Amino acid sequence: MHPSSAGPSALSRREVLQLFAAGVAGSAGWPALVQAASGDVVNRRRIGRIGLQLYTVRSALSKDIEGTIAAVAAAGITELEFAGYYDKSPAWWTELLKQHGLIAPATHEALPATDDGWPVIFDRAKGMGHDIVIVPFVGNNYRGPRDNWLRLTERLNTGAQKAKEAGLQFAYHNHDFEFAPVDGTTGYDILTSQTDPSLVKLELDLYWAVKAGHDPLEIMTKHAGRVICCHVKDASAAPERKMLDVGAGTIDFKTLLAKGRALGLTHWFIEHDQPTDPLASIRASAAAMLRY
Repeated sequence: MHPSSAGPSALSRREVLQLFAAGVAGSAGWPALVQAASGDVVNRRRIGRIGLQLYTVRSALSKDIEGTIAAVAAAGITELEFAGYYDKSPAWWTELLKQHGLIAPATHEALPATDDGWPVIFDRAKGMGHDIVIVPFVGNNYRGPRDNWLRLTERLNTGAQKAKEAGLQFAYHNHDFEFAPVDGTTGYDILTSQTDPSLVKLELDLYWAVKAGHDPLEIMTKHAGRVICCHVKDASAAPERKMLDVGAGTIDFKTLLAKGRALGLTHWFIEHDQPTDPLASIRASAAAMLRY
């Protein structure tokens, strides 16, 4: 899926996506077209590669894992962020991803009930070949009052230290509730100021930051070197800020991704929390990402 050169007659990813939309994906020649669109073509793009948070296609995965992963690769996705494993082993997943030239640098894992739960999570991550374990969401017991946020920072610091000992990076992913006011500050400010920046990295969800009324570039600049991943999904105009496929809304991804990379951003994952048609959504978002 990633040959060293594509040759002068190779199709671009954009051309392959156009063929996909025209229905060529069902033909016997489709795998060759996908392979012809990889390699140097990918390297020449400013964005370099396109990631996907698999939560976007969870409904499709629950019905057909192999077919969904094939469609994900055909859409131009090159790396994955997991959000569950559908009762399949790391060895099984590794073989499937290898078939489609995909890598999986990151995963989302819920905060375990106690810190004794981290070893199982980290063992699974290493078996999958992940580099980064990300806490994607916390419940009300870690939100609201300052003391709740401080308890969360203790949990994150402990988890991050254990991740380091396991040879993994550790990060936290935001929604919009982190930006709610808390005693003259916000949960996000408490979280970022009270966790070790060398251990607890950040995955910035660009949409949820915008939804909360914040400038993602200001956050990335303030936490330069710490925001290593982001979620890429678009927003309609204020005040609704409806979640949209990439390129269908108002967020300036070209600027954010270019400047973000200069500030330490290393992975960017397309996501849509509630897509009407998951595979159509990722195809549209992946096509838009080609412009960045």
